[in-house]
Amino acid sequence: MEVITSTQNPKIKHLLALQEKSSERRKSGLFVVEGRRELQHCVEAGYEVVAQYVREGEAPSKSPRGGTSISVSPHVYNRIAYRGSTEGVVAIVKAKPCSLEDLLAAPHSVPKTTEAPSGAVRGAPNPLFVILESVEKPGNLGAVLRSADAAGATAVIVCDPLTDLYNPNLIRASIGACFTVPMVACSSEECIRFLKDNGVQILTAQLQDSELYYDTDMTCATAIVMGTESTGLTDQWRQAADAHIRIPMLGRLDSLNVSVSAAILLFEAVRQREIKG
Repeated sequence: MEVITSTQNPKIKHLLALQEKSSERRKSGLFVVEGRRELQHCVEAGYEVVAQYVREGEAPSKSPRGGTSISVSPHVYNRIAYRGSTEGVVAIVKAKPCSLEDLLAAPHSVPKTTEAPSGAVRGAPNPLFVILESVEKPGNLGAVLRSADAAGATAVIVCDPLTDLYNPNLIRASIGACFTVPMVACSSEECIRFLKDNGVQILTAQLQDSELYYDTDMTCATAIVMGTESTGLTDQWRQAADAHIRIPMLGRLDSLNVSVSAAILLFEAVRQREIKG
């Protein structure tokens, strides 16, 4: 196995550029995954690993999609690894963007025909989407993905994103949920059209002109839409909504972190659906 001992090696410089620059990720169609657990989720989701950079003395991740294995000295590994508890592996992976139409074409989905029931997406009669408009902080998006995975959400759709979906901080914060939950980036206009065309009700989380979230039926095909803490949702989402919902705020502050709000609303949908059976 090749052993790299210098941080000036061109391969290491390329890996660091992928970690640090979204422009490099977009141009190359590659991104970086750190940690064996995250890499395992990535491979299971069908991503192709180009190369694994493994700390000297550690074994590479064994997978038919594992890519080339390259050993690096502890000094080099400390430079390319963000955290120490990653079990000695950092990988370069080929991006595999998902589109709104891919959600319809996913395995076990209901064919999109005139006979298909309203709201039939990915084989479920009542899909559950999380929609985030103009999310900026990768850590928030990663935390939302963890909640979406735990709640069995159909997908997370990021509209007009201000961060790229392969940001290393997002992958770390999601602990691999970015691979277990389908994630799509698109414009708000495209997303609204997709939801309307597929009979998915749109619930916007907002303080104004809204009803309490637990008084709203979420047992049908549902999209929960949230904006940023600073500016909230744009008017196009408010106008497209079938209902406006809010979480009661009993203190002096008027908002929660978007990832906390997402978890509350997602698990209300889970609760209602379990009761309905």
